Amino acid sequence: MIKVLVVDNHPIVTTGFELLFKNHGDIHVIGTVGSGVEIFEFVRNNDVDVIVSEIELPELNGITALRAIKKEHNNINIIMFSYHPEEIYAISSIKAGASGYVSKFESTDVITLAINTAHKGDIYLSEKMSKHLKYNDTKQSKSRIYKRLSTREVEVLKLLSSGKKNKEIAQELNINEKTVSTYKARLFKKLNVTNLIDLVNQGKHMDLT
Repeated sequence: MIKVLVVDNHPIVTTGFELLFKNHGDIHVIGTVGSGVEIFEFVRNNDVDVIVSEIELPELNGITALRAIKKEHNNINIIMFSYHPEEIYAISSIKAGASGYVSKFESTDVITLAINTAHKGDIYLSEKMSKHLKYNDTKQSKSRIYKRLSTREVEVLKLLSSGKKNKEIAQELNINEKTVSTYKARLFKKLNVTNLIDLVNQGKHMDLT
């Protein structure tokens, strides 16, 4: 039996998971929590195999929580489950240690497949995303540049591209503004640009934004 923790601050989502797997033969939802902070206490007190977590969470960003959980509980496989575009967040999630990314627009069969895949120790990505990654792998210049970017730098680049200011990015990623400025400076250097417009254009060129 695969023991699953669902993390989402929308009751309709957590209730939906509980109902979906209520009588499932292999998957059992052993608990639900509504914030990133609550995950830590739950996994310390319960035996969890797979966590299915939203990215946008109160108190603590889902990807930030992912990194911290993997440090303490590397045996737990985590699937990010969100409405955010997978072209952006799937890459960041996998680099941060996730075992998969599932869009909330997918069918219930897909989340079931993702949970089973993650529990086996494999990584689940949609067919579209897998092809997207393989396509980009053939573009050597993009690949080399992307590999030089840390997960945090990719996240900051995405948030900058969405129009968010340093303060908003700091709150989103649970870091201070000075650290955001540091990441931005690194992005300017690594992507060889001198202004924000060119930085965003470079991100789009790499299909990261």
